[in-house]
Amino acid sequence: MVADYIDEFIMFCAGLWMTSVGFGYVTLSRNPENQLPLARHFKWMGPLLLVIAIVLAFAS
Repeated sequence: MVADYIDEFIMFCAGLWMTSVGFGYVTLSRNPENQLPLARHFKWMGPLLLVIAIVLAFAS
């Protein structure tokens, strides 16, 4: 039971990080020109992960 909450907390934190990288609040490298192509997908993957974490938290 506690492990489920820990898993959802980690998913929520990862979603916050992905969202902040996707929208440019946090960079993956010190040089913004070296941004990975995958980082542009974080704009939709981060919020999706946040929603999944919140739904799982309420479901358990």
